[in-house]
Amino acid sequence: MTTNITAVDTNGIKDKAAIVGIGETEFSWNSGRSEIQLACEAIKAACDDAGISPQDVDGLVRYEMDSNQETLLVQSLGIKNLRHWECVAYGGGAGNAVVGHAAAAVAAGFGNYVVCFRAANLRSGVRLGQAGGPERITGGQRAFAEPWGNLAPGHQFGMFVRRYMHASGATSRHFGWVAVTLREHASRNPRALRREPFTIDEHQNSRMVAEPLHVLDFCQENDGAAAMVLTTPERARNLRHSDQIVLVEAAAQGSGPQNEGIIYRPDLAVAESTNTSRDLWARARLGPEDIDAFMFYDHFTPFCLLNLEAYGFVPIGEAKDFVEGGQNIRFDGLLPTNTHGGNHSEAYIHGLTHPQEAVRLIRGTSTAQPPHKTINRVLSCSSVAQLSAAVIIRRG
Repeated sequence: MTTNITAVDTNGIKDKAAIVGIGETEFSWNSGRSEIQLACEAIKAACDDAGISPQDVDGLVRYEMDSNQETLLVQSLGIKNLRHWECVAYGGGAGNAVVGHAAAAVAAGFGNYVVCFRAANLRSGVRLGQAGGPERITGGQRAFAEPWGNLAPGHQFGMFVRRYMHASGATSRHFGWVAVTLREHASRNPRALRREPFTIDEHQNSRMVAEPLHVLDFCQENDGAAAMVLTTPERARNLRHSDQIVLVEAAAQGSGPQNEGIIYRPDLAVAESTNTSRDLWARARLGPEDIDAFMFYDHFTPFCLLNLEAYGFVPIGEAKDFVEGGQNIRFDGLLPTNTHGGNHSEAYIHGLTHPQEAVRLIRGTSTAQPPHKTINRVLSCSSVAQLSAAVIIRRG
């Protein structure tokens, strides 16, 4: 890993954008609707939450992987004047990046009401985790992996996790405590697809998919959509949640110097989100001690540990002790973590539900609201392997 890079501490978006609306469709295994319909439903729900009309939207930020083109959304939503549109590359790393980009567009005056969204039939349509599926890339580093059966994300991240276990001393049981806790949070969440709690022993005895990853270490693949509306704090004071203004305080993206693939990286035991972390804390002029709740991109449960270390909540190699037993990461614990159930148990919308849950925690409307602390500031971040992004969302 490169460690002698100076952090970038410029923060032109600090408190210049407010999240005023969040919305989503129901989550399902088969939506029975097109992805454009899902997108419109989620954006309409977010606009309703904000107290505006979809016609007021004049900025769109989508994932590059999203199939919904801006021109079709303009027609479908009745948008009168689209002033700004863009897409953010990379799936898992884009979950928080789209929020940062929407905040930047608002701060720059590119739009009055900017929506970021993700809509996809990831169960009934394109299966992201399907070996050799539509996202398969031939050539490059995959040419050295696929002939040996290293096809799907589970295979690739399994190697990543095995190296991390060797370096840190973490075991599958530590990952199991993350899974048990996320499912407990989801059991309180009526939106969640998987709500049936399980024990640590049931995790350990669950089917092994790609060693050392059990089936209960995987996120799910499902249909659905999520959206968020951002505007200026001044406009937010005249909208529905004027008594609960939620601000974007800082955002960052980053990668390591060798990001062609999950496996071919400088240090297989460390996530390159250490680069994102360095810039995020410098821009926010904050540290992990200032964070009240933690939303991490849980495509696989071990990345709770990697994120805790990458963002400095614990020293490298000590996250296993922090998650042992699950008490510290429970909704009523020291660092409430993925209180909605996350990608693991609520729904997989490429991480966009994580900053949504950050908003709910600050508003006090989470289904697993921490009982003994006020949530003023939430970190939502990803640590997928190479490219990553993070945002800090705070009470206004």
